[in-house]
Amino acid sequence: MTSDSTFEQIRKFFNIIGALSLFTHRFFMNVLKPPYEIKEIAKHMYELGVKTFPIVSVTGVIIGVVLTLQSLPIMIKFGAEAFLPYMVTLSVIRELGPVLTALIFAGRVSSGIGAELGSMRVTEQIDAMEVSAIDPFRFLVVTRVIATTMILPLLTVYVDFLAIGGGFFASYISMNTTYDLYMSQVVEVVKFGDIIPGIGKTIVFGFIVGITGSFLGYTADKGTEGVGKASTTSVVYSSLLILIFDMILVQVALWLWPVN
Repeated sequence: MTSDSTFEQIRKFFNIIGALSLFTHRFFMNVLKPPYEIKEIAKHMYELGVKTFPIVSVTGVIIGVVLTLQSLPIMIKFGAEAFLPYMVTLSVIRELGPVLTALIFAGRVSSGIGAELGSMRVTEQIDAMEVSAIDPFRFLVVTRVIATTMILPLLTVYVDFLAIGGGFFASYISMNTTYDLYMSQVVEVVKFGDIIPGIGKTIVFGFIVGITGSFLGYTADKGTEGVGKASTTSVVYSSLLILIFDMILVQVALWLWPVN
């Protein structure tokens, strides 16, 4: 890759981020204006959230099992295997649960939003709504972004529970840990300052997934090629922004709720 093409890719990235910022500003200008499409938001929460439960269920269990099995040899090496439930629980609640759930959510939901709105754009359905005196931005974008922002924290809580359960299953198989002992350690280690940052940042992640997919789909062009591009690019930019904001929010959380 030449330096010119690299510069072009960087310029294109920042152009998209700038346009996305303006799109986000437009969202906040419209989010509190009536009418409120409650039924449409509920429909999107079901379509985008409830139907994601199967894949995040598998993910949650695997997170707990793999994290436990990978960490156990190292903990045994240092004679700290008794602290394994503490480590697994804090890792899941503070970081792995929220981030991995958000990335899977972005892969399924952001691409779907981008493809759906992109298809509506290239087939001129959005233009038809504007002619019919319907605000397509409020009906198509605002409702989807609110839905993703609300549903992702719920999915994360669900994944956290499954991951902790998966950790217990792996601990039971590996060390014959009893349920009462494992859960007592989980309850002992989890504090308010662990739960709030982990769940709170998923609100930001859910917003990123919804606004990025909506933006790239709503502004798609070039026919079916633009639809495919909007779908794939939505996943890339959503995942990248999730990781960037996670890095920022982790530091903010440590300032507000330092680890004791």
